[in-house]
Amino acid sequence: MALTSPLGAPMGHTPQRASGKDGAPPSRRAPPGPYAALDLGTNNCRLLIARPAPEGFRVIDAFSRIVRLGEGLSQTGRLGEAAIARTIGALAICRDKMRFHGVSRARLIATEACRSASNGVQFLDEVRHRLGIHLEIVDRETEAHLAAAGCGALADSNARSIVLFDIGGGSSEIVWLSADKTCDERGGGDSTAKRIRAWESLRLGVVTLAERFGGDDVSNDTFLAMTKFVADQLAPFSARVAGEARCAHFHLLGTSGTVTTIAGVHLNLPRYDRRQVDGLWLTSGEVDATIGRLRSMSYAQRSANPCIGHERADLVLAGCAILEAIRQSFPAERIRIADRGLREGILTQLMSADRHAPRADRAGN
Repeated sequence: MALTSPLGAPMGHTPQRASGKDGAPPSRRAPPGPYAALDLGTNNCRLLIARPAPEGFRVIDAFSRIVRLGEGLSQTGRLGEAAIARTIGALAICRDKMRFHGVSRARLIATEACRSASNGVQFLDEVRHRLGIHLEIVDRETEAHLAAAGCGALADSNARSIVLFDIGGGSSEIVWLSADKTCDERGGGDSTAKRIRAWESLRLGVVTLAERFGGDDVSNDTFLAMTKFVADQLAPFSARVAGEARCAHFHLLGTSGTVTTIAGVHLNLPRYDRRQVDGLWLTSGEVDATIGRLRSMSYAQRSANPCIGHERADLVLAGCAILEAIRQSFPAERIRIADRGLREGILTQLMSADRHAPRADRAGN
Protein backbone atom coordinates (compact mmCIF):
# COMPACT_ATOMS: atom_id res chain seq x y z
CA MET A 1 0.00 0.00 0.00
CA ALA A 2 2.94 2.30 0.48
CA LEU A 3 6.19 3.21 -1.18
CA THR A 4 9.23 3.49 1.06
CA SER A 5 11.29 6.50 0.04
CA PRO A 6 15.10 6.42 -0.13
CA LEU A 7 15.10 8.00 3.33
CA GLY A 8 12.76 5.37 4.71
CA ALA A 9 9.70 7.63 4.96
CA PRO A 10 6.51 5.81 3.95
CA MET A 11 4.46 7.19 1.08
CA GLY A 12 1.07 5.58 1.53
CA HIS A 13 -2.44 6.52 0.48
CA THR A 14 -3.80 7.66 3.84
CA PRO A 15 -5.19 11.19 3.46
CA GLN A 16 -3.02 13.95 4.94
CA ARG A 17 -5.14 16.95 5.87
CA ALA A 18 -3.04 18.78 8.46
CA SER A 19 -2.34 22.47 7.85
CA GLY A 20 1.16 23.88 7.43
CA LYS A 21 3.42 24.88 10.32
CA ASP A 22 2.08 28.41 10.14
CA GLY A 23 -1.49 27.18 10.33
CA ALA A 24 -2.23 28.42 6.83
CA PRO A 25 -5.20 26.91 5.05
CA PRO A 26 -4.48 24.35 2.32
CA SER A 27 -4.90 26.91 -0.48
CA ARG A 28 -2.01 28.99 0.92
CA ARG A 29 0.42 26.13 1.53
CA ALA A 30 3.02 25.00 -0.94
CA PRO A 31 1.59 22.67 -3.61
CA PRO A 32 1.66 19.02 -2.55
CA GLY A 33 4.26 16.68 -3.97
CA PRO A 34 3.32 14.57 -6.96
CA TYR A 35 0.85 11.72 -6.68
CA ALA A 36 1.54 8.29 -8.16
CA ALA A 37 -0.70 5.43 -9.22
CA LEU A 38 0.65 2.04 -10.23
CA ASP A 39 -1.43 -0.74 -11.75
CA LEU A 40 0.23 -4.15 -11.99
CA GLY A 41 -2.02 -6.41 -14.01
CA THR A 42 -1.80 -9.82 -15.60
CA ASN A 43 -0.30 -8.39 -18.78
CA ASN A 44 0.89 -4.85 -18.09
CA CYS A 45 2.71 -2.76 -15.51
CA ARG A 46 1.58 0.87 -15.68
CA LEU A 47 2.58 3.95 -13.70
CA LEU A 48 1.20 7.47 -13.74
CA ILE A 49 2.65 10.43 -11.82
CA ALA A 50 0.64 13.64 -11.68
CA ARG A 51 -0.03 16.86 -9.82
CA PRO A 52 -3.45 18.34 -9.04
CA ALA A 53 -4.58 20.95 -11.54
CA PRO A 54 -7.73 23.08 -11.90
CA GLU A 55 -8.93 20.96 -14.82
CA GLY A 56 -8.25 17.66 -13.00
CA PHE A 57 -4.64 16.64 -12.83
CA ARG A 58 -1.53 17.24 -14.88
CA VAL A 59 0.55 14.20 -15.79
CA ILE A 60 4.28 14.72 -15.32
CA ASP A 61 5.49 11.20 -16.03
CA ALA A 62 4.09 7.89 -17.20
CA PHE A 63 5.37 4.40 -17.83
CA SER A 64 3.83 1.30 -19.38
CA ARG A 65 5.40 -2.05 -20.15
CA ILE A 66 3.98 -5.42 -21.14
CA VAL A 67 5.36 -7.87 -18.58
CA ARG A 68 2.95 -10.82 -18.90
CA LEU A 69 3.11 -11.53 -15.20
CA GLY A 70 0.25 -14.01 -15.58
CA GLU A 71 1.88 -15.96 -18.41
CA GLY A 72 1.07 -19.65 -17.91
CA LEU A 73 -0.85 -18.94 -14.71
CA SER A 74 -4.05 -20.53 -16.01
CA GLN A 75 -2.18 -23.82 -16.48
CA THR A 76 0.11 -23.87 -13.44
CA GLY A 77 -1.67 -21.75 -10.85
CA ARG A 78 1.65 -20.00 -10.14
CA LEU A 79 3.60 -16.97 -11.33
CA GLY A 80 6.57 -18.17 -13.39
CA GLU A 81 10.16 -17.20 -12.67
CA ALA A 82 10.69 -15.52 -16.06
CA ALA A 83 7.50 -13.49 -15.63
CA ILE A 84 8.55 -12.47 -12.12
CA ALA A 85 11.96 -11.34 -13.38
CA ARG A 86 10.38 -9.24 -16.16
CA THR A 87 7.96 -7.66 -13.73
CA ILE A 88 10.56 -6.82 -11.10
CA GLY A 89 12.60 -5.12 -13.82
CA ALA A 90 9.62 -2.95 -14.75
CA LEU A 91 8.79 -2.21 -11.12
CA ALA A 92 12.38 -1.08 -10.52
CA ILE A 93 11.89 1.54 -13.24
CA CYS A 94 8.66 2.65 -11.58
CA ARG A 95 10.39 2.93 -8.21
CA ASP A 96 13.16 5.06 -9.68
CA LYS A 97 10.66 7.36 -11.39
CA MET A 98 8.73 7.87 -8.15
CA ARG A 99 11.93 8.65 -6.28
CA PHE A 100 13.13 11.04 -8.97
CA HIS A 101 9.90 13.04 -8.87
CA GLY A 102 9.67 13.02 -5.07
CA VAL A 103 6.25 11.37 -4.97
CA SER A 104 4.52 12.13 -1.68
CA ARG A 105 1.26 10.17 -2.07
CA ALA A 106 0.87 6.88 -3.88
CA ARG A 107 -1.30 3.85 -4.26
CA LEU A 108 0.27 0.82 -5.88
CA ILE A 109 -2.09 -2.00 -6.74
CA ALA A 110 -1.88 -5.53 -8.10
CA THR A 111 -4.88 -7.25 -9.66
CA GLU A 112 -5.91 -10.66 -10.99
CA ALA A 113 -2.54 -12.38 -11.47
CA CYS A 114 -1.52 -11.75 -7.88
CA ARG A 115 -5.05 -12.41 -6.60
CA SER A 116 -5.22 -15.88 -8.08
CA ALA A 117 -1.61 -17.15 -8.06
CA SER A 118 -0.68 -19.48 -5.24
CA ASN A 119 2.61 -17.59 -4.91
CA GLY A 120 1.12 -14.13 -5.39
CA VAL A 121 1.72 -12.99 -1.81
CA GLN A 122 5.21 -14.48 -1.90
CA PHE A 123 5.92 -12.46 -5.04
CA LEU A 124 4.79 -9.23 -3.37
CA ASP A 125 7.02 -10.03 -0.40
CA GLU A 126 9.94 -10.42 -2.82
CA VAL A 127 9.10 -7.07 -4.45
CA ARG A 128 8.99 -5.39 -1.05
CA HIS A 129 12.31 -6.96 -0.02
CA ARG A 130 14.17 -6.24 -3.26
CA LEU A 131 12.69 -2.89 -4.27
CA GLY A 132 11.25 -1.40 -1.11
CA ILE A 133 7.81 -0.87 -2.63
CA HIS A 134 4.60 -2.24 -1.18
CA LEU A 135 1.95 -3.45 -3.61
CA GLU A 136 -1.64 -3.91 -2.48
CA ILE A 137 -3.73 -6.73 -3.93
CA VAL A 138 -7.15 -5.21 -4.55
CA ASP A 139 -10.35 -7.22 -4.69
CA ARG A 140 -12.56 -7.37 -7.77
CA GLU A 141 -15.11 -4.88 -6.47
CA THR A 142 -12.39 -2.31 -5.84
CA GLU A 143 -11.03 -2.87 -9.34
CA ALA A 144 -14.47 -2.31 -10.87
CA HIS A 145 -14.97 0.87 -8.86
CA LEU A 146 -11.54 2.22 -9.82
CA ALA A 147 -12.28 1.60 -13.49
CA ALA A 148 -15.52 3.55 -13.14
CA ALA A 149 -13.78 6.41 -11.32
CA GLY A 150 -11.12 6.57 -14.01
CA CYS A 151 -13.43 6.50 -17.04
CA GLY A 152 -16.84 7.70 -15.87
CA ALA A 153 -16.25 11.28 -16.98
CA LEU A 154 -16.38 10.11 -20.63
CA ALA A 155 -19.96 8.85 -20.36
CA ASP A 156 -22.59 10.71 -22.38
CA SER A 157 -24.34 12.95 -19.85
CA ASN A 158 -27.61 12.51 -21.75
CA ALA A 159 -27.63 8.74 -21.27
CA ARG A 160 -29.87 7.33 -18.53
CA SER A 161 -27.42 4.46 -18.20
CA ILE A 162 -24.34 2.98 -19.83
CA VAL A 163 -22.26 -0.19 -19.62
CA LEU A 164 -18.64 0.45 -18.78
CA PHE A 165 -16.14 -2.37 -19.22
CA ASP A 166 -12.44 -2.98 -18.69
CA ILE A 167 -10.98 -5.97 -20.56
CA GLY A 168 -7.86 -7.00 -18.69
CA GLY A 169 -5.28 -9.72 -19.01
CA GLY A 170 -6.71 -12.04 -16.38
CA SER A 171 -10.08 -10.52 -15.50
CA SER A 172 -12.69 -8.29 -17.12
CA GLU A 173 -14.81 -5.82 -15.16
CA ILE A 174 -18.33 -4.88 -16.26
CA VAL A 175 -20.16 -1.96 -14.60
CA TRP A 176 -23.71 -0.67 -15.08
CA LEU A 177 -23.64 3.09 -14.54
CA SER A 178 -26.82 5.12 -14.19
CA ALA A 179 -27.24 8.85 -14.68
CA ASP A 180 -27.89 10.21 -11.19
CA LYS A 181 -28.55 13.93 -11.41
CA THR A 182 -28.17 14.26 -7.66
CA CYS A 183 -24.49 13.33 -7.90
CA ASP A 184 -21.71 15.87 -7.98
CA GLU A 185 -21.66 17.11 -11.57
CA ARG A 186 -17.89 17.37 -11.56
CA GLY A 187 -17.68 13.64 -12.22
CA GLY A 188 -15.10 11.14 -11.02
CA GLY A 189 -14.41 10.16 -7.43
CA ASP A 190 -17.33 9.48 -5.14
CA SER A 191 -19.89 10.89 -7.58
CA THR A 192 -19.10 8.08 -10.04
CA ALA A 193 -19.29 5.48 -7.27
CA LYS A 194 -22.85 6.63 -6.49
CA ARG A 195 -23.85 5.91 -10.09
CA ILE A 196 -22.82 2.24 -9.99
CA ARG A 197 -25.99 0.15 -10.07
CA ALA A 198 -24.32 -3.23 -10.54
CA TRP A 199 -20.92 -4.67 -11.36
CA GLU A 200 -19.32 -7.99 -12.22
CA SER A 201 -15.76 -9.21 -12.52
CA LEU A 202 -15.29 -12.11 -14.91
CA ARG A 203 -12.31 -14.29 -14.17
CA LEU A 204 -11.14 -14.19 -17.77
CA GLY A 205 -9.14 -11.78 -19.84
CA VAL A 206 -7.10 -11.66 -23.03
CA VAL A 207 -4.22 -13.71 -21.62
CA THR A 208 -6.31 -16.45 -20.04
CA LEU A 209 -8.64 -16.68 -23.06
CA ALA A 210 -5.75 -16.84 -25.54
CA GLU A 211 -4.06 -19.54 -23.48
CA ARG A 212 -7.28 -21.53 -23.39
CA PHE A 213 -8.22 -21.26 -27.09
CA GLY A 214 -5.01 -20.14 -28.80
CA GLY A 215 -4.10 -16.69 -30.06
CA ASP A 216 -1.71 -17.01 -33.00
CA ASP A 217 -3.96 -18.64 -35.57
CA VAL A 218 -7.63 -18.14 -34.74
CA SER A 219 -10.15 -19.78 -37.06
CA ASN A 220 -13.74 -18.60 -37.37
CA ASP A 221 -14.89 -21.59 -35.31
CA THR A 222 -12.37 -20.80 -32.60
CA PHE A 223 -13.39 -17.14 -32.49
CA LEU A 224 -17.06 -18.07 -32.19
CA ALA A 225 -16.22 -20.57 -29.44
CA MET A 226 -14.32 -17.89 -27.52
CA THR A 227 -17.20 -15.45 -27.87
CA LYS A 228 -19.75 -18.02 -26.67
CA PHE A 229 -17.54 -18.98 -23.72
CA VAL A 230 -17.40 -15.34 -22.59
CA ALA A 231 -21.12 -14.77 -23.24
CA ASP A 232 -21.97 -17.74 -21.03
CA GLN A 233 -19.87 -16.25 -18.22
CA LEU A 234 -21.52 -12.87 -18.72
CA ALA A 235 -25.11 -14.18 -18.82
CA PRO A 236 -25.84 -13.96 -15.04
CA PHE A 237 -24.85 -10.28 -14.94
CA SER A 238 -26.83 -9.56 -18.09
CA ALA A 239 -29.91 -11.11 -16.48
CA ARG A 240 -29.34 -9.14 -13.29
CA VAL A 241 -29.46 -5.77 -15.06
CA ALA A 242 -32.17 -6.66 -17.58
CA GLY A 243 -34.67 -4.41 -15.82
CA GLU A 244 -32.43 -1.33 -15.69
CA ALA A 245 -33.59 1.73 -17.60
CA ARG A 246 -32.11 2.53 -21.01
CA CYS A 247 -32.74 5.32 -23.48
CA ALA A 248 -31.80 6.37 -27.00
CA HIS A 249 -28.43 7.60 -25.70
CA PHE A 250 -27.48 4.25 -24.15
CA HIS A 251 -23.92 3.32 -25.12
CA LEU A 252 -20.88 1.28 -24.17
CA LEU A 253 -17.75 2.79 -22.64
CA GLY A 254 -14.66 0.63 -22.94
CA THR A 255 -11.15 0.84 -21.51
CA SER A 256 -8.40 -1.62 -22.34
CA GLY A 257 -5.72 -2.40 -24.87
CA THR A 258 -8.38 -4.18 -26.89
CA VAL A 259 -10.58 -1.15 -27.51
CA THR A 260 -7.69 1.30 -27.96
CA THR A 261 -6.18 -1.11 -30.50
CA ILE A 262 -9.48 -1.30 -32.37
CA ALA A 263 -9.62 2.50 -32.39
CA GLY A 264 -6.06 2.81 -33.70
CA VAL A 265 -6.66 0.25 -36.44
CA HIS A 266 -9.95 1.93 -37.39
CA LEU A 267 -8.15 5.27 -37.74
CA ASN A 268 -5.30 3.65 -39.73
CA LEU A 269 -2.80 5.36 -37.48
CA PRO A 270 0.82 5.01 -38.64
CA ARG A 271 1.74 5.09 -34.95
CA TYR A 272 -0.51 4.80 -31.94
CA ASP A 273 -1.57 8.26 -30.74
CA ARG A 274 -3.47 8.50 -27.49
CA ARG A 275 -4.68 12.01 -28.30
CA GLN A 276 -6.67 10.70 -31.25
CA VAL A 277 -7.99 7.64 -29.43
CA ASP A 278 -9.06 8.72 -25.94
CA GLY A 279 -12.68 9.82 -26.10
CA LEU A 280 -13.24 8.58 -29.66
CA TRP A 281 -16.79 7.53 -30.57
CA LEU A 282 -17.24 4.51 -32.83
CA THR A 283 -20.49 3.29 -34.31
CA SER A 284 -21.49 -0.35 -34.08
CA GLY A 285 -20.84 -0.71 -37.80
CA GLU A 286 -17.34 0.73 -37.47
CA VAL A 287 -16.52 -1.75 -34.71
CA ASP A 288 -17.89 -4.60 -36.84
CA ALA A 289 -15.70 -3.56 -39.77
CA THR A 290 -12.56 -3.20 -37.68
CA ILE A 291 -12.98 -6.53 -35.90
CA GLY A 292 -13.55 -8.06 -39.32
CA ARG A 293 -10.25 -6.59 -40.50
CA LEU A 294 -8.43 -7.95 -37.46
CA ARG A 295 -9.94 -11.42 -37.89
CA SER A 296 -8.82 -11.47 -41.53
CA MET A 297 -5.20 -10.69 -40.64
CA SER A 298 -2.58 -13.36 -40.17
CA TYR A 299 -0.47 -13.40 -37.03
CA ALA A 300 2.39 -11.83 -39.01
CA GLN A 301 0.11 -9.06 -40.28
CA ARG A 302 -1.14 -8.31 -36.78
CA SER A 303 2.45 -8.22 -35.52
CA ALA A 304 3.40 -5.75 -38.24
CA ASN A 305 0.49 -3.39 -37.53
CA PRO A 306 1.82 -0.32 -35.68
CA CYS A 307 -1.18 -0.25 -33.33
CA ILE A 308 -0.80 -3.92 -32.35
CA GLY A 309 2.81 -5.12 -32.50
CA HIS A 310 4.24 -8.53 -31.73
CA GLU A 311 3.57 -8.20 -27.99
CA ARG A 312 -0.21 -8.03 -28.54
CA ALA A 313 -0.56 -9.97 -31.78
CA ASP A 314 -1.53 -13.20 -30.00
CA LEU A 315 -3.94 -11.45 -27.62
CA VAL A 316 -5.94 -9.00 -29.70
CA LEU A 317 -8.42 -11.53 -31.12
CA ALA A 318 -9.15 -12.88 -27.64
CA GLY A 319 -9.92 -9.29 -26.67
CA CYS A 320 -12.18 -8.93 -29.70
CA ALA A 321 -14.07 -12.05 -28.64
CA ILE A 322 -14.64 -10.60 -25.17
CA LEU A 323 -15.82 -7.36 -26.73
CA GLU A 324 -18.17 -9.23 -29.05
CA ALA A 325 -19.73 -11.05 -26.10
CA ILE A 326 -20.26 -7.72 -24.31
CA ARG A 327 -21.80 -6.17 -27.43
CA GLN A 328 -24.13 -9.14 -27.90
CA SER A 329 -25.24 -8.94 -24.28
CA PHE A 330 -25.72 -5.15 -24.33
CA PRO A 331 -26.52 -4.04 -27.89
CA ALA A 332 -25.70 -0.39 -28.48
CA GLU A 333 -25.27 1.81 -31.53
CA ARG A 334 -22.23 3.57 -30.09
CA ILE A 335 -19.13 2.80 -28.10
CA ARG A 336 -16.77 5.35 -26.60
CA ILE A 337 -13.09 4.51 -26.30
CA ALA A 338 -11.14 5.37 -23.15
CA ASP A 339 -7.37 5.36 -23.00
CA ARG A 340 -7.50 5.67 -19.25
CA GLY A 341 -8.49 3.37 -16.42
CA LEU A 342 -7.37 2.19 -13.00
CA ARG A 343 -4.47 4.61 -12.61
CA GLU A 344 -6.67 7.60 -13.34
CA GLY A 345 -9.26 6.23 -10.92
CA ILE A 346 -6.61 5.94 -8.21
CA LEU A 347 -5.38 9.49 -8.78
CA THR A 348 -8.95 10.80 -8.78
CA GLN A 349 -9.69 9.13 -5.46
CA LEU A 350 -6.39 10.15 -3.83
CA MET A 351 -6.74 13.79 -4.82
CA SER A 352 -10.42 13.86 -3.91
CA ALA A 353 -9.55 12.51 -0.46
CA ASP A 354 -7.08 15.40 -0.14
CA ARG A 355 -9.84 17.82 -1.22
CA HIS A 356 -8.37 18.59 -4.60
CA ALA A 357 -11.58 17.20 -6.19
CA PRO A 358 -10.15 16.43 -9.62
CA ARG A 359 -12.00 15.01 -12.60
CA ALA A 360 -10.63 11.99 -14.42
CA ASP A 361 -10.42 13.83 -17.72
CA ARG A 362 -6.67 14.10 -17.89
CA ALA A 363 -4.93 10.80 -18.47
CA GLY A 364 -1.43 9.53 -19.08
CA ASN A 365 0.26 7.36 -21.63
